[in-house]
Amino acid sequence: MIKIENVSFAYPRKRTNVHTNLTLNLEQNKIYGLLGKNGTGKSTLLYLISGLLKPTEGTITTETTDEETGETIVHSTFDRHQEVLRETFLVNEEYTLPPITLNEWSNSLGGFYPSYSEELFRQCLADFDIKGNPKLTTLSMGQQKKVIISFALASGVKYLFMDEPTNGLDIPSKAQFRKVVSSCMTEERTIIISTHQVHDVEFLLDHIIIIDNDRLLLNATTSEITDKFVFEYRIPGSPTEGVIYQEPTLQGNATMAYRKSTDSETNINLELLFNATVKGLFI
Repeated sequence: MIKIENVSFAYPRKRTNVHTNLTLNLEQNKIYGLLGKNGTGKSTLLYLISGLLKPTEGTITTETTDEETGETIVHSTFDRHQEVLRETFLVNEEYTLPPITLNEWSNSLGGFYPSYSEELFRQCLADFDIKGNPKLTTLSMGQQKKVIISFALASGVKYLFMDEPTNGLDIPSKAQFRKVVSSCMTEERTIIISTHQVHDVEFLLDHIIIIDNDRLLLNATTSEITDKFVFEYRIPGSPTEGVIYQEPTLQGNATMAYRKSTDSETNINLELLFNATVKGLFI
């Protein structure tokens, strides 16, 4: 469990807060999608949860389990206790890998994570079609991203955060990304994916959070959303009763509408949901 309680944060020399009185609980065994416009504090929130930034007000805590007693221990993330650090991994949008081989990198970094699995790391790399023991700096940026994602998933941490993880991946790799993430999910793990590439992740998510700096615009499970709304294509000129938002496409009007008792459940169109949310059309 991650608890964010009344958190405010502002960067030095900035007059306005990035976040103000933000309160949010993030549960285990869920993959969260963290969405928002540019500059609304998505990356900042990941840094705060990871303990890389300290809230100006409020608290962020995570839970770990004492290995000897089995008791649950609550830690402030910014205190950066060893017990928390070894259960936390952040995949940054921007990254630089050292000029060493893949094996050397894995061997040096894997020891920091008690649940790290070399076997799982190799399996993820194989799924991404990365073989052998290349020098990391000889890999393309997309291949380097695959290495980092593979290690993050194999680290076995309870708290895994990814900032724009599909940027730089080609189309087949994006499909493989969804496969490896879902296969590496466990009941103890909490994954947060911050992204603008919503179509890359919309079938992965259990829970969707949309933020706008000091406002939490949406905080709902995917089942709650599909229970309440339908997402479908409609012929132009179709009745608009119950329609919340729609956009013209080649297939017809992409439509988000309130779900009637006679409507079948549909997959979420995350782009439509996001646009309707930020426009305040159903909040």
